[in-house]
Amino acid sequence: MTFKKLLESKNITQVELARELGLSQSAISLYTSGKRAPRILLLPRIAEALGCTMEELLKCFADGKEVDQ
Repeated sequence: MTFKKLLESKNITQVELARELGLSQSAISLYTSGKRAPRILLLPRIAEALGCTMEELLKCFADGKEVDQ
């Protein structure tokens, strides 16, 4: 599942997630488009905001790209 599909399945918009995390909508857009992965320390907060497990979230970014450290 892609990050975009995960957001859709949780019925959360990029704007809503950005507000929840205190990030810009453009940052979330980069994650959604696959152009960038979130910093590793941000992953637990994203998983909590989306109500998913870390494993589910990591699978979204595990297409060969490294998660930023």
